[in-house]
Amino acid sequence: MSTETNPTPAPAASGIDGKTISIISYFSLIGWIIAFVLYNNNKSKLAAFHIRQSLGLMIVAIALYIVMFIFLFIPVLGWIISILIYISLVGVFVLWIIGLVAAINGQEKPVPVIGNLAQSMLSGIK
Repeated sequence: MSTETNPTPAPAASGIDGKTISIISYFSLIGWIIAFVLYNNNKSKLAAFHIRQSLGLMIVAIALYIVMFIFLFIPVLGWIISILIYISLVGVFVLWIIGLVAAINGQEKPVPVIGNLAQSMLSGIK
């Protein structure tokens, strides 16, 4: 019989890196909540930046949807305004893709138009 002992495996890393948290934050409100919880366990400047960016994009999109819904009930002029708002929502989607690509690349690059505003308004997320 051999007297070998099996060494205990090393504990797994307890945290997720900031880049992964940044990417998760762009996937829906649930993804943002998961990223925020993970961020509280593993503070990262990159993750904080993208959590603020993605929350800013979500706030803008939700506000535009609410305004579009209100204008849908106004005949003709409301419908035209709703179509214009819908086109601007396509623009928010493009901004979302730009933010996601920046998160994938590990860059702290604000999205055009609303990125700097989101950083200043949501500066409480540190």
